[in-house]
Amino acid sequence: MKRVYALSDGNSFYCSCERVFDPSLIDKPVVVLSNNDGCVVARTPEAKAMGIPMGVPWFEIRDSYLKAGGKVRSSNYALYGDMSRRVNAVYERFADEVEVYSIDESFLDLSRAPDPEAHARVMRDTVLRWTGIPTCVGLGPTRVLAKAANHLAKKRAEMGGVCDLTDPERRAALLATLAIEDVWGIGRALSARLAAHGVRNAAQLAAMPPKSARQILSVTGERIVLELSGVHCSALEITPPAKKGIAVTRSFGRPVTTLAEMEEAVRTHAVRAGEKLRRNGRAAPHIQVFYFTSRHRNAPQRSVSGIEHFPVATSDSMALAAAACRVARRLWADGFIYAKSGVMLEGLIDPADAVPDLWHTPDPRRAELMRAMDAVNMRYGRNMLAPAGVTYQRPWSLKQDLRSPRWTTRLDEVPTVMAR
Repeated sequence: MKRVYALSDGNSFYCSCERVFDPSLIDKPVVVLSNNDGCVVARTPEAKAMGIPMGVPWFEIRDSYLKAGGKVRSSNYALYGDMSRRVNAVYERFADEVEVYSIDESFLDLSRAPDPEAHARVMRDTVLRWTGIPTCVGLGPTRVLAKAANHLAKKRAEMGGVCDLTDPERRAALLATLAIEDVWGIGRALSARLAAHGVRNAAQLAAMPPKSARQILSVTGERIVLELSGVHCSALEITPPAKKGIAVTRSFGRPVTTLAEMEEAVRTHAVRAGEKLRRNGRAAPHIQVFYFTSRHRNAPQRSVSGIEHFPVATSDSMALAAAACRVARRLWADGFIYAKSGVMLEGLIDPADAVPDLWHTPDPRRAELMRAMDAVNMRYGRNMLAPAGVTYQRPWSLKQDLRSPRWTTRLDEVPTVMAR
């Protein structure tokens, strides 16, 4: 059976999610900002046409952009995550296997489709009709070629959102139009190294002898060359590998100068980390807490971190929160203006592999409590139930002054239609 992979991704995904529930944004320049409304992380084609670069600080373009009629939204990750889930639910109707690669990209196995390109076009139309999200789809016999095809589908309007690189002759012609830095896994640094050897487009890279690619780009580069030439090297990763680490970090909405606020922050981060641990079926042998000042502020600088080990690896949010607060107190020093804090959990293990401790036997009722808390939050919304002392609406919380409603995940923010 001929292997055919597809890479489907949402066009300007964050902005497209905003447009689904706010039609006034359609055909308008729209940008979405990063945490604390710091910089631009997503742009519509109309915003790109205005010359808005990715990553530009919002304060630098705010006045001119708004004066020109541009629209802006704060990041709404609850909405984007739920829309991603809905889009992938559609993909699963069209593909034998789906690998969720990122919030807006998924690899699909379309090998059984009689006509993969026609199948991809029907899938693309269905996603748009059912979710409102426009997508582009790239097809190829390998994942690298599917990624390259997706890039071409986005850049070339005449393709109608779908590019098929399964045919060798068509593939050679189209890869010659793809710049080397646009090949998945190459980027600017490696493209400069390849340019010194006369390789400037994807077709030339595909024609490079694999041994030469290994000498210039290491074994990873050799695999990229093989996949560009149509040789299959990596399958879809349907079951994600077990997580080895989890981090929850946040910049403060406003500077933190008191220990009480810092304890609130790290406690909240630790509870969120515990939720992630349980969702992934992992336990943490220790917790690391850190916080630091902003290097952009003309004030005394300080950056600190500390670790506390658990007698038995745990995913108990209350144990994690208590430990985080103890570390925060040990590290604290007055007189500094802190800008960011976070917790990190590393060396994660399967709870069944946790080594018991004779003097510290976990209370089985705590595990039941965590399961009950997760069930309540899953049904009624995140943060509906949390350990005492956890807060999500404090002055130091994430700044999202321009966030749209969480249309699909909060009952009190569900859109309403008024009949006349």
